[in-house]
Amino acid sequence: MEIRLQKVLASAGVASRRASEELIAAGRVRVNGRTVKELGTRVDPDTALIEVDGEAISTFVPKVHLAMHKPEGVLSAMSDGEGRPHLGDYLATRSDRLFHVGRLDVETEGLILLTNDGELANRLAHPRYGIRKKYLVWVEGALPRDAKARLVAGIELEDGLARVDAFEVVEKDRTRSLVELEIHEGRNRIVRRIFDALGTPVERLVRTQVGPVQLGELRSGRTRVLTTVEVRKLMELVDL
Repeated sequence: MEIRLQKVLASAGVASRRASEELIAAGRVRVNGRTVKELGTRVDPDTALIEVDGEAISTFVPKVHLAMHKPEGVLSAMSDGEGRPHLGDYLATRSDRLFHVGRLDVETEGLILLTNDGELANRLAHPRYGIRKKYLVWVEGALPRDAKARLVAGIELEDGLARVDAFEVVEKDRTRSLVELEIHEGRNRIVRRIFDALGTPVERLVRTQVGPVQLGELRSGRTRVLTTVEVRKLMELVDL
């Protein structure tokens, strides 16, 4: 069966789908000895000889899907030219070419998904699919009484309205509050910014769930393999 070349590259773990399109457009991909630059090119991955930068790729790559507990202070990146701590530091013993699904800001800890399936990673991170994420949020001070109503209805930020899908106060006193919330937005530092708008800055932020995948008791800096059920549910969420 013939499918788009960029999807073949992404599924083989060469790069994300968008990055694969850039490789094709740059003339770095050959199919059966011919340089291909057209993004609409379709190939049969079972029979085509595909090369990237002169090296043949294997179109059969066992899929890897991992959950990781990203520590606070670690970049959501597989490498860093400035020598800062990053996800790749915790995966140095693996030979897989892994992509992180979305990102957590450096101060945030918790669940981040990793996979060598570029197409799945691209879809899970795409706003179109609105994948829900759950967080535990420790904030300074007491929350306004109308915090839940305001956040569910939507609160105005500099880049538009932001709203949460679910909100529950777990603990509170005069100096600190603990909140659990769900949100499907992926804008930069969105959770921190909505609490800044409420006047209760975030002290600590932990992502505990992405779609059907839960952080559970996974220790900081460790990874685990996703179950077959978790992978199937993730793929169903993004129409794969």
